Amino acid sequence: MEVFNNPRKVILTCNRRLSPFLEQEVSELGFKIVRSFNTGVELKASVNDCIRLNLNLRVASQVLYEIKSFRAHNANELYKNLVDIPWEDLLPFDGYFSVTSHVHNETITTPLFANVKVKDAIVDRIKDKKGLRPNTGPELNNAVIHLHWMDERAEIFLDTSGETLAKHGYRKHPGKAPMLEALATSTILATKWDGKSPFVNPMCGSGTLAIEAALMAQNRMPGLQRMNYSFMHVVGYNDEVFFEERRLLKEKTDKTNLPEIIASDISSEAIEIAKLNARTAGVEHLIEFEVCDFAQTTIPKQDGVIMFNPEYGERLGTHSKLEATYKRMGDFMKQECKGYRGYIFTGNPDLAKKIGLRASRRFEFFNGKLDCRLLQYELYEGTK
Repeated sequence: MEVFNNPRKVILTCNRRLSPFLEQEVSELGFKIVRSFNTGVELKASVNDCIRLNLNLRVASQVLYEIKSFRAHNANELYKNLVDIPWEDLLPFDGYFSVTSHVHNETITTPLFANVKVKDAIVDRIKDKKGLRPNTGPELNNAVIHLHWMDERAEIFLDTSGETLAKHGYRKHPGKAPMLEALATSTILATKWDGKSPFVNPMCGSGTLAIEAALMAQNRMPGLQRMNYSFMHVVGYNDEVFFEERRLLKEKTDKTNLPEIIASDISSEAIEIAKLNARTAGVEHLIEFEVCDFAQTTIPKQDGVIMFNPEYGERLGTHSKLEATYKRMGDFMKQECKGYRGYIFTGNPDLAKKIGLRASRRFEFFNGKLDCRLLQYELYEGTK
């Protein structure tokens, strides 16, 4: 089974509502999108193309290369279709693989049962052909096979990513209620920030927004943070393709004409965590960290973007205190950030009303399962 040079259907997954930003990334890489949906995009690509996608995407979660699609009414039909696939040409017989799945079939009460059927089919096939069986388990740091089974339609994929791409590998110290890296990137893409003007992030918490802004300003891809992917554990993998792509990424990184990026938080502990994360990401020197109330944050004279990700009142803080905080955020932006575009990311529409400014745009996002909005404010210099 030749997969590295054979283009087939590829599904790039992402968190809900992030697909427009994933589309943007994929198009900029020169790939033609076959279709888009709420949690991803489809295109045609080889596994060598998937190597490039894995290293270049900021918004995606997984890069899935289709091996086979078929109809299966129940687990026995699933097994029969899977055992016919030449797994011995794809997975090392002395290696390790894991299985993930997304299953909605009336004969299956738990996805774990479907996973076992997939593992049994693969192991039985390889044992029959090679006389040895590979090891299996839950870890995603080797080869990963993904089953997507909806009603009677089943698709089996090689998950070329393994561990999710949505985490960018630098956040060793998450802090309180952190924003997922892929979500942070998407909110910045939504602002259309140019990567040259100032980016100001009061209430920075563990620093994810400021760090992603610094990485984007440098055109530094998160793939440079990572040295292990599922595609490395597939028969036929050539590490020259991977290292060539890393070389190209390093060449594209731009360390000149970098913008002012300022991150502040009233908590000295949060700032220390943010500094540690920025150091791991290799961008600590690009971010000016400040321990202060958000209203004392330095605002560069040049027009730019200011973005808040305050507490929502769901898990942290008290509602009455947050009402006053949201009003102060609006007053601060109106009085001290003239000429900037202001953004507030929140999952609490009632608190958003306390900001006291009229939003010019509202972008829909999910933070976990929480329905959120990124609110945009035009902070005009003088009168409109």
